[in-house]
Amino acid sequence: MSKNHLIRTLTVGGATAAAFTLFAAAPASAETQVQEPETFTSAFTVMASPDEVVNSDGVLTPGQPGAMGQFDFRINSDEEIICYDITLTGVTGDYQSPAKTATHIHEAAAGQSGPPRIAFPNPVDDGTGTRTSSGCLQGPFTTGVTSPAGSDTGEGFSLAQIEANPAGFVGDAHTVEFVAGAVRGQLSQVPVGGVDTGAGGLAATGTGSEVSGVLGAGALAAAGAAGVVLLRRRRVEES
Repeated sequence: MSKNHLIRTLTVGGATAAAFTLFAAAPASAETQVQEPETFTSAFTVMASPDEVVNSDGVLTPGQPGAMGQFDFRINSDEEIICYDITLTGVTGDYQSPAKTATHIHEAAAGQSGPPRIAFPNPVDDGTGTRTSSGCLQGPFTTGVTSPAGSDTGEGFSLAQIEANPAGFVGDAHTVEFVAGAVRGQLSQVPVGGVDTGAGGLAATGTGSEVSGVLGAGALAAAGAAGVVLLRRRRVEES
């Protein structure tokens, strides 16, 4: 049995000063793109907005007006694999970050700054103005950013830390114009049983009542506010 994934990548450059980012590191090893595992231990979603962005000092610094982001993650912490489906709408301009990409999970509580722990391939335009990125990464993770202690900010990080405290992590994306972040949002856990082939997505056959039971009113309200349907699929072919 094999599972094929559509994985989009974009190489970015540029650097800017920020806390936890003294200079770009050149890690000897890094996470690898892998196929989707058979099982997952947890699933999370992020409804990212410009209103939640803070700068490196933890000061509210609004991101790109009108932009929204949906970050859907499935995790197998036993195998240290995270599968991601990321959609950005209304985000324009080039990406920029001191990290090796500009799309991250940071360890940071709401309203606080924190170091990047995982760097994802940047979403690219699908031809409609919406930017998307999908795939699976296996640790150990690196960000290309060096902390004040002199190590990569992904070093020593494990996905079990997200499972233990999802509210202590955020998803975000950075651009040249919005260096602190175009959009940002806290991770929120969803049941693994409610996830189809898109990380954090809903079963394609689910009815409205089934969807409500899976995510709850709060997550559905967030999805409505984002104007994004949580049924984002990565097409998986089994043979």
